[in-house]
Amino acid sequence: MVSVTLENISKYFGKVRAVENLNLKIEDGEFIALLGPSGCGKTTTLLMIAGIYKPSKGNIYFGDKIVNDLPPRDRNVGMVFQSYALYPHMKVFDNIAFPLKLRKEPKDFIKKKVQEVAELLKIEDLLDRKPSQLSGGQQQRVALGRALAKEPNVFLMDEPLANLDAKLRVIMRVELKRLQKRLGITTVYVTHDQVEAMTMADRIAVLSNGRLQQVGRSEELYNKPRNLFVAGFIGSPPMNFVDCIFVEEGDEAYLEAEAFRLRLTDSIKKILKENARSSELILGVRPEDIIISERKAEGSFEAEIYAMEPLGRDVIVNLRMNDTILKMMTSSLFKGAVGEKIWVRISLDKIHIFDKKTEFAIL
Repeated sequence: MVSVTLENISKYFGKVRAVENLNLKIEDGEFIALLGPSGCGKTTTLLMIAGIYKPSKGNIYFGDKIVNDLPPRDRNVGMVFQSYALYPHMKVFDNIAFPLKLRKEPKDFIKKKVQEVAELLKIEDLLDRKPSQLSGGQQQRVALGRALAKEPNVFLMDEPLANLDAKLRVIMRVELKRLQKRLGITTVYVTHDQVEAMTMADRIAVLSNGRLQQVGRSEELYNKPRNLFVAGFIGSPPMNFVDCIFVEEGDEAYLEAEAFRLRLTDSIKKILKENARSSELILGVRPEDIIISERKAEGSFEAEIYAMEPLGRDVIVNLRMNDTILKMMTSSLFKGAVGEKIWVRISLDKIHIFDKKTEFAIL
């Protein structure tokens, strides 16, 4: 097993910038997710690690060795794609054994290795079948088995669960995480699904427009997003954003929005005075941090129920104040009705504040 280091990596396709100045250290045995929307550069980054693409600038290290010019076959990486890419004319045994046959390993070794991998993935009873006779989940396990059979130093996965149904995705997330921890293989996992990334990875690298936005553990990205993009991309339902102005009146300070006015604590006031570049800010509030309040209690404001989204245990209540819509998450025991007026307040100790011009977090 090895660590993987991306040092000032950039990749251009003509005038198109796919990845720009990416720096990332993936520790030996770490499971890291590359997370972001389509076109953010995550798959391009994965393919550069694999050796399929060569970086336009920068260096890729496996351990302390630069591998920029090393072809894919010499990097000893295992890859699993969204399509699985199994050979339809081969049985499961031969699909798993294929990379070992390419290396001209002895037949006895190949048989033993395929059996070990099949038992690990619980597919030993499928070895005589062809891919067309398998379910999507079974095909995915075979693809994993083929990648594992070569005993890779680095495991690379590109949206491997995307073709599975919702229930099977949940099961396979757990299985993949347990498998990676058991084997201790350095793993890079590409996904656009934040739930996959947050539940599986040791750390998450969030990308947008070819640039790394933030890297950290899931709770760090959720509670302390570095900028507006990360704050909006991490979390379901997403964070509410409200344009506001920082206002001081005597000893008091407020965030003044079109729909409400939020009185700030002395500590938040101090942070904003020391760090805000201008009075134009963006308030970020997660739906669970909007709370039903008593009428006209300190810091509360009135809102109309615009729509309800039942989720079983919870319900998302869409609140309208003038032209502003905020999502509030509360218990399904809440019995409000569309059109009803209710009083709510925002948990001040959970708010996020961003500079409107730079979009970087201030609080």
